[in-house]
Amino acid sequence: MREDKRKANELRTVEIVKGFQEYPEGSALINWGNTRVICAAHMDDKVPPFIKGSGQGWITAEYSMLPGATQGRARREHTPSGRSSEIQRLIGRSLRACCDLSSLGEISIIIDCDVLQADGGTRCASITGGFVALALAVKKLMSMGIITRPPVLNQMAAVSAGIVMGEALLDLDYDEDSRAGVDANFVFAPGGLLAEIQGTAEGRPFSREQLLSLLDLSSAGAEKLFELQRNTLGEVLNEVTARNA
Repeated sequence: MREDKRKANELRTVEIVKGFQEYPEGSALINWGNTRVICAAHMDDKVPPFIKGSGQGWITAEYSMLPGATQGRARREHTPSGRSSEIQRLIGRSLRACCDLSSLGEISIIIDCDVLQADGGTRCASITGGFVALALAVKKLMSMGIITRPPVLNQMAAVSAGIVMGEALLDLDYDEDSRAGVDANFVFAPGGLLAEIQGTAEGRPFSREQLLSLLDLSSAGAEKLFELQRNTLGEVLNEVTARNA
């Protein structure tokens, strides 16, 4: 029995509030169990030097945990820690994978993910909520004529799974994650397509069969997140998606 009485294949309660902040081009607050993350998408009229002059845009991310996000004050990061750097690279890779960067023109979209409260799954919440913020930003930039072609190729969401006391569980909270023998994060596009897999044995190695059980749990969980994104964005998703152009 899980502490919060969830079934092994059950997500925590997830809610996405779109337009949570007024000033970014797009924003969302994602509440995922007791984890809360603000995702804000900002436009920059510059691109990295290695793509300058190519006509291609860029999507990147920054990630941080506020001092009160965990028990006991965490020091504010003036430069990203190794963990934060790894997570923000993951968020950026994941959201680039869902867009045609050539449709952006030579602009960058920066997704800021600030963790208000952490209870496991902050990177998954950042990717899932970050997609909503990105889609809203693209909609605004299209309405302004800055982006002229719908760039979104597919949705993107992420979810964790792990093996705790020998049982495969979906969507680990902090307590479960701290006790897991295997901890994994999966980044999905709809239809079971994968953008990234991160999996670690905390003790003994795990089997192919165990990996597949975690993959199956996560794939089903991701489809529920896609439905939540669609319900949150409504017609905005159709307007920014290339296949609907």
